[in-house]
This record gives sequence, structure tokens and C-alpha cells, in this order.
Amino acid sequence: MKVEIHPRWKKELDEEFEKPYFQNLAAFVKDEYANHKCFPAGKNIFAAFEYSTFENTKVVILGQDPYHGVNQAHGLCFSVKENVAVPPSLINIFREIENDLGKPVPDTGNLERWAKQGVLLLNATLTVRAHQAGSHQNKGWEQFTDRVIEIISAEKENVVFLLWGGYAKRKAKKIDASKHLILTSGHPSPLSANRGYWFGNKHFSKTNEYLKSKGEEPIDW
Repeated sequence: MKVEIHPRWKKELDEEFEKPYFQNLAAFVKDEYANHKCFPAGKNIFAAFEYSTFENTKVVILGQDPYHGVNQAHGLCFSVKENVAVPPSLINIFREIENDLGKPVPDTGNLERWAKQGVLLLNATLTVRAHQAGSHQNKGWEQFTDRVIEIISAEKENVVFLLWGGYAKRKAKKIDASKHLILTSGHPSPLSANRGYWFGNKHFSKTNEYLKSKGEEPIDW
């Protein structure tokens, strides 16, 4: 697995890439991609770090696993490529943005436009075997992405962390709440959203209000 990411991210994470667990992870991923259909494409595994550079990152959204259907995952959590049907969780994210900010639901589920504004769309696990959700969990990715969260918390200030659902909420302990904003709610999946745990959280307006209060440009959601 060749790691190609933005130079500043590489500087922050170089030490991590050399650790035994990451070497084992890289060997596992290389074997999986050689012998099975996996997502996202190899060139997109670290796409989140290319679109949202370390310097520009001001919001972190944490997902769990890449989409495991054909042509969906492209390295950004919750996002799908152009001309791909928008998944239910993302539809609910767009509906909450519409309710919160009055912005109409877009035609595309491609969230590159967010990432380019400094929204790090980070899955806890960066790869998956086709049609097998969770198949690459507990292989080392979580240790790597936990370290990413810890580095952002330690090295930056005034970042908004959006933690949706039980899995993401558990990452809050890795974040210094005295220098960052942590917003939590239920997951946008239909199961959670339809039970009242997602809609009305107003995370998108709250994020922008916080960023503006710190002299940062708000996100055009």
C-alpha cells in the first residue's frame, strides 16, 4: 500500500507509517486488494487527506466504514461519486441542512466541495471488501485514524468535531474539549433518524456560528 498524502499530513503522520502495526496493516490491505474486490480504489484510500490539508482542516466528520457497493466509496466518509444514487444517511444529512439552513437538497452526493473547504471527511476504517461491511475493521485502521484525531486535537485549535452515532461519540475522549467544539447526536441513518435522534440537531448552523466566532470562514454546506 503506497501512502501518498499532502506533505504536511505526511510530516505529521510519518512516524505512524513506520510503526509495526501500520506495516502489518499495509501488508493486509495490499493482499486484500490483490485477491478481492475492495473499495475505494487504491488511489483514493487517503483522499480525505488530499482534499482537506492539515492547515485547512477546521471541521472533522467521522464515519465508520467506507460504502461497500460498486462505484460508491471514493475516500470521503458519507460521500459518493457523481451520478451515484445518494445513500439514505446522506439524504438525511441533506434534509437536516435544508431544515437548518434552508439550503435545498443537492442533486449529487459528492462531498468534495465540503472537503475542499476544510471538512475532513474521515472514516475510522479506510478500506473495505466489496459487499462485506466491516470486513477491514480491527486490522489497524482504527489505531491510525485515532492518531489522526489526537494529532488534530493537540496541534490545532478551534476545530469542530461532528460525532454522529454511538461509535463516533466514543472518539470524544481523544479530543481536548477546552480548545475545540464537539457536537454529538444520533446517526443520520434512517434507523436512528426516524426515531428522533438526528433531525433538529442544527449541527451545520452551530458549526458555522462557532467558526465565525473564531474568525474563520463558515462552511458553504
